[in-house]
Amino acid sequence: MTFLVTGATGSVGKHVVSQLRDAGVKVRVLTRNPGAAVFPPDVEVIGGDLGLPETLEPALAGVERAYLFPHDGAAAFAEFAKKAGVSRIVALSSASAGDEYKFDFNHESHLKHLGVELAVEESGIDCTAIRPGAFASNSLLWANTIRSGAVVRAPFAAAAQALIHEADIAAVAAAALLEDGHVGAKYTLSGPATITIADQVRTIGAALGREIPFEELSPEQARSELGQHVPEDVLQLLLGYWAEAVDNPDPVLPTVEQVTGRPPRTFAQWVADHASDFR
Repeated sequence: MTFLVTGATGSVGKHVVSQLRDAGVKVRVLTRNPGAAVFPPDVEVIGGDLGLPETLEPALAGVERAYLFPHDGAAAFAEFAKKAGVSRIVALSSASAGDEYKFDFNHESHLKHLGVELAVEESGIDCTAIRPGAFASNSLLWANTIRSGAVVRAPFAAAAQALIHEADIAAVAAAALLEDGHVGAKYTLSGPATITIADQVRTIGAALGREIPFEELSPEQARSELGQHVPEDVLQLLLGYWAEAVDNPDPVLPTVEQVTGRPPRTFAQWVADHASDFR
């Protein structure tokens, strides 16, 4: 049985590859730049692009199950997957596609991720949707500042987020690919607890063995500073989300443990795994 992983060089996809390999199955990855992709020798690497439908047919030949990175080409992928005889697709989506988060400041993101889910469902292929909330890796926004020893400046210091480790997202995806009983599920995921933005900075400092100076910005200051290197649509999403999370923290959900049998990793564990990014 061959498993295809798209988005395999991404933060979640690389963990999906690793966990499928650990399970002993044959893994093929689709990448736009196979010459630059670094995978173990038992992983089959094939060139292709979700945005170029003509490259999908050879990538899907002989594949029984697939992990789909969210992309505008999801409908074409599902069409080719059905022709190739793929029996199951696990689609990475986002919490914005579901009801657990009562606010949605990025309607475009909501439509994109929901569209990916619907494209697979409408193909008739068995599907599971993986809907993570805020990624712990969002804190890499501060990596350059922390490495330089400068002050971390951010708005809404009390915003409480249930940040999730990308390896936990991959673990749920791998379980849905490998095990029966997940078809039709829409799994919304979170980390094990909420942590404020200020405490995220403190946690990174503890892992590095030094105090990281932190300064809270007003929303107007944040818009001015972040707007220099963050796209306007992303900035709108972030500011709205952080503002809401001050009085309405992210929901903490049991899904990761229910699916994988173990609790999700804490933010401190994520920082330990990524400490080199901040040094």
